[in-house]
Amino acid sequence: MLHEGLGSVSMWRDFPAQVADATGAEVLVYSRYGYGKSTPCTTHPVGDRYMHREALEVLPELLDTLGIDKPVLLGHSDGGSIALIHAGGAGRPVAGVITLAAHVFNEDVCVASIEQAKTAFETTDLKDKLGRYHDDPESTFWLWNQAWLAPSFRHWNIEEYLHRITCPAMVIQGEDDEYGTQAQVEAITSQVAGEVEGCILPACRHSPHRDQTENVLNFIRGFMERPDISG
Repeated sequence: MLHEGLGSVSMWRDFPAQVADATGAEVLVYSRYGYGKSTPCTTHPVGDRYMHREALEVLPELLDTLGIDKPVLLGHSDGGSIALIHAGGAGRPVAGVITLAAHVFNEDVCVASIEQAKTAFETTDLKDKLGRYHDDPESTFWLWNQAWLAPSFRHWNIEEYLHRITCPAMVIQGEDDEYGTQAQVEAITSQVAGEVEGCILPACRHSPHRDQTENVLNFIRGFMERPDISG
């Protein structure tokens, strides 16, 4: 499971356990460098390459270290984008990809929401709230926020990886996602080479696993029961 841009192991709450119970699968959850209680990140590139680094360098190293071959990748937001880059660009076997509110290109609505997050971090108790989940909430926040608000990031786009994804994929997004439009789902489902299903959830924002937990678990359960996944 690959967490969102300000996520961590603890911010998933009990969802990983729910996924394990629903599917019977072993679930691995970790905090990326600079997040949660993981090692601080001193080389995090600001700009449009940080998800590429995670997908093409850090994740392969982690999988090799743990002896994990042909995983199903489940990613939320940035984590979903990392899953797509890895599946399409790492040259490694992937059994399947499930994304929750993933991005494959930047949009004005996303920039506007991240600018609002910047204001909230500077003027409210958001830093203290993030401190419940991250050892260094200030560094964690600014590494994410400055990357997305960098001028070069306006042109960020990972669609080039989609046609190389041959494994099954499921793309889940909330109808009221404040960080992206349904164009993200349309782009992924129209370009992925493998079998792909898009799911738009009503009354749901940027965190489908929190807003529509049972529906998301049902989607994941069905995906994991596919013969080409479970077999």
